Amino acid sequence: MADEAKKSAKTAKPAGDKTPKKEAAPKVVAKPKAAPKAAEAEAAPKVKKPKRPKAPRPKLAPAWERFAALEKAVAQRPVPVVKSGKTVKITQIGSKIGRETYQEATLKGLGLNKRHRSRVLEDTPEVRGMIARVKHLVRVESAS
Repeated sequence: MADEAKKSAKTAKPAGDKTPKKEAAPKVVAKPKAAPKAAEAEAAPKVKKPKRPKAPRPKLAPAWERFAALEKAVAQRPVPVVKSGKTVKITQIGSKIGRETYQEATLKGLGLNKRHRSRVLEDTPEVRGMIARVKHLVRVESAS
């Protein structure tokens, strides 16, 4: 028992010592810094996209040969000229101001640009179609 008293006396704090015992601070482990994205990309396995097979392109003749062939084909093509001999007199009675763009273009195609101007044109299906698009802006009379 005497041995235990000696041990407790050694380990006991003196009465005048009021400083608390310092505990060991837990060690803080630093986190590794985030790797740059390039490093992550290198680390990740790369998946290659399958390539589409390219369609073979036809070999073209030189430009001057292609243009010559085009001119030859155009020259050989018959140009349909339908002359019925009938004519139509068209007079613009409405303004093109505030109209749709296609109506302005149609009046220009008919050769009209101001009110009360007249044109005498051949009576063809093309001209009749143009007149139908702007029938509210023109007056049509038979000229022949």
